[in-house]
Amino acid sequence: MRIISGKFKGKKLLEPQDKTTRPLKDLTKESVFNIINHSNNFSIDIKKSYVLDLFSGVGSFGIECLSQGANHVTFIEKYKGVLPILQKNLNNLKSEINYEIIVSDILNKFEFKSLKLRYDIIFLDPPYKEKNLKNILNTIIKDKILKENGIIIIHRHKKEVDTFPENFHLIDEKKYGISKIIFGSYI
Repeated sequence: MRIISGKFKGKKLLEPQDKTTRPLKDLTKESVFNIINHSNNFSIDIKKSYVLDLFSGVGSFGIECLSQGANHVTFIEKYKGVLPILQKNLNNLKSEINYEIIVSDILNKFEFKSLKLRYDIIFLDPPYKEKNLKNILNTIIKDKILKENGIIIIHRHKKEVDTFPENFHLIDEKKYGISKIIFGSYI
């Protein structure tokens, strides 16, 4: 697994040895960033963006955002088996970059309103078996942490059928192998 573009292009990312974490595949990640950078459905400039990477794992998505010039990335992860790998991947960039790691359980009443920033991009990569996506999205919407023209990107198993909050607007959905990527916002 590598960083696909930007100032850290080609740099290898460490991956966990166990199967508990499932990093975003390079091809899927490349497709997601092509959509972010070239879609007419939304106007996000990664170079000026604030990114929230939920269930961040080894940090593949957020680190790609940093490589492409994001202003700031907040990583939130709780799994102790992957946190040292996330930290090593960020340290390996050997760069003064603006990020923070929050060790917390998003599924256990995480207080999104405690975050100091509002975000242009919120990326969710929960475990495939997680069924509580609607509640997480409701909290994000209620706590107003997504900026007005921001997007929510969700990585799910392609067969997963999720229910979304009433005010969640589905912009696009793409399938890649066994996964799908959902792009949305709220109204």
